[in-house]
Amino acid sequence: MKLARNIFSVMMGVVILASNVYAHGPTPQRVDEQLVLSADIDDVWQVVADFSSIGDWHPQVTVVEMTDDTTRVISIEGQQGTITESLDESDAERRYISFRLLREDITVIPVSFYSIAIQLEAVDAGTEVTWRGRFYRGDTGNFPPENLSDAAAVEAMTAYARNGLEGLQQSLAK
Repeated sequence: MKLARNIFSVMMGVVILASNVYAHGPTPQRVDEQLVLSADIDDVWQVVADFSSIGDWHPQVTVVEMTDDTTRVISIEGQQGTITESLDESDAERRYISFRLLREDITVIPVSFYSIAIQLEAVDAGTEVTWRGRFYRGDTGNFPPENLSDAAAVEAMTAYARNGLEGLQQSLAK
């Protein structure tokens, strides 16, 4: 009887440990995009550093409403809802700006959270712009639907970064 109880205890321990292996949430995802612009770093910084101006250069952003100096509500082309972003840091000396998703709408961008950092660096050809995004998928449960999965989040955030960099390039070429 004692042996049976010990075997049962060991088996239950294995089951509990095994279930913990499968009970995890989403893993952080990332997007790192770069583009060299044939523009002076000061000119690029002037555009990027203005937190309220993203609608002037990002082709997906159709409306920007500043609620205060560090918070913006943006509308994305073709989407019904809005998302709210908050400025974390803007460093003119380092030519670095970062912001994060403050209020999500997974119907606009299928992520539950993101932070974005944009870094400028002077290079021979002009200015290298690096866009780094860190984010979590829209459904943070263990079995997300396809439209809120890691793949959907990576696809949406990659498009957001690439379109932003290309839009920045086009706006500076004018």
